[in-house]
Amino acid sequence: MANTISRLMLDVLKPHQPSIDVLGAELMKLEFVAGAKIKVEELDEKTASLRIIVQGEDLDLKIITDKLESMNCAVHSVDEVWCGNYSEPPK
Repeated sequence: MANTISRLMLDVLKPHQPSIDVLGAELMKLEFVAGAKIKVEELDEKTASLRIIVQGEDLDLKIITDKLESMNCAVHSVDEVWCGNYSEPPK
């Protein structure tokens, strides 16, 4: 589908638990998620700031946000949205 969301980049704050591997596994349980990349951008005493990229077909931001919030994460911002078959031009 050309007009659906195929990739999201999220800025997320989470406590130290759950770990990022658990977060990734939980995101992969969503039927529309084909892949997820999670990078720790900053680590504080009690929290971690993450950059999460989720790819798939017809991504549902609300369901993804609800899943993250159910694991005590806070989505600070949606930094990038790709729709359809968009891809980066070669450099």
